[in-house]
Amino acid sequence: MNIYEYRVRTISGKEVSLSDYKGKVLIIVNTASKCGFTPQYEDLQQLYNEFADGGLEILGFPSNQFAEQEPGTNEEVQQFCRINYGVSFPMFEKTEVRGKNAHPLFNYLTTKAPFKGFDMKHPIGEKLQEVLKEKYPEFLEGDAIKWNFTKFLINRQGEVIARYEPTTSPLAMKDDIKKLL
Repeated sequence: MNIYEYRVRTISGKEVSLSDYKGKVLIIVNTASKCGFTPQYEDLQQLYNEFADGGLEILGFPSNQFAEQEPGTNEEVQQFCRINYGVSFPMFEKTEVRGKNAHPLFNYLTTKAPFKGFDMKHPIGEKLQEVLKEKYPEFLEGDAIKWNFTKFLINRQGEVIARYEPTTSPLAMKDDIKKLL
């Protein structure tokens, strides 16, 4: 099994198969517009600009599951991303990425790449851990996505290679991306 078996909806509502991305290296990321990690859109776009011609695609999935940090409509999300960060990589409709209504794609991703902890050297690492402990202790259980901007790296065969927590900058993924391209 690989990610090509899943179907998703673009931010404009069109259903597509992830098999449309066969042969590409992918970053699949859950996003939010009102999060401390939202500036990662800029780094994701930088990666896209640098590596898209070599076969990288970034697939952004907005989610409102983490402190309601993505309250807008799909159209508002798309506009925000384009205006504020120049996002030109594919964005998908708002998606649940954890819990009983999680999209099967995200259940699959977290099964293939379990949670290994946050980078506590990151300026927000300890704060994120504290907030989760105090307000969302259930988020710390298991391997489900813990917060916005969890990134999954997928090889050209549709296999999950790595998981990067929100405390890992997208630019820190560069060497791993280069190896797959």
